[in-house]
Amino acid sequence: MLIDNCLQNSEEWFRARAGIPTASCFDKILTPVTLKPSKSATNYMYQLAGERLAGCKTETYSNSVMQRGIELEAEARELFEMVYDVEVEQVGLVYPDKKKLYSCSPDGLVNGSSGLEIKCPLIHTHVSYLLEKKLPDEYILQVQGGMMITGFDKWNFMSYYPGLPPLIIEVQADGKIINAIKSELKDFCGKLDEVTDKLKGFN
Repeated sequence: MLIDNCLQNSEEWFRARAGIPTASCFDKILTPVTLKPSKSATNYMYQLAGERLAGCKTETYSNSVMQRGIELEAEARELFEMVYDVEVEQVGLVYPDKKKLYSCSPDGLVNGSSGLEIKCPLIHTHVSYLLEKKLPDEYILQVQGGMMITGFDKWNFMSYYPGLPPLIIEVQADGKIINAIKSELKDFCGKLDEVTDKLKGFN
């Protein structure tokens, strides 16, 4: 595991993420439930190849809900620290090794043995998470991908909405999912290199 302590959402952070698959987008490479290749994989590959040549991260969609989530993240992290009496280490990017083929950006590392993923959704979504009491399907690959990259065997998922009880779930590493991510990533990264090389030929 290799840690880059750049500040998340900073220019340096976006630049470091340019051109490499990240855990938050692993669902663009394969689907979370069936673990089959995603229909979004080709477009995501072209995006990353373009970023490699441009040398910068492409603009990403953002709205008031997403901005609100970013602002509430620190509040949620402090609550997690208080509930579990731990200090959460904030990091920028984590790579599996020096090759830096892909990465994740956890919302924190806990005691050097697990990760933390925080979501601050709209109230109706948070209520649905509370009632279901499980890791939402849309974050399975992000969380399992984080464990694949860090080597941790557990990860904390937290959904937070001010004034309501938080949902905190400890997720265990799933070998089947992690192996599927590894396999698909190997193929994806190989094709990404090929596309990048073809683009370089146009210069």
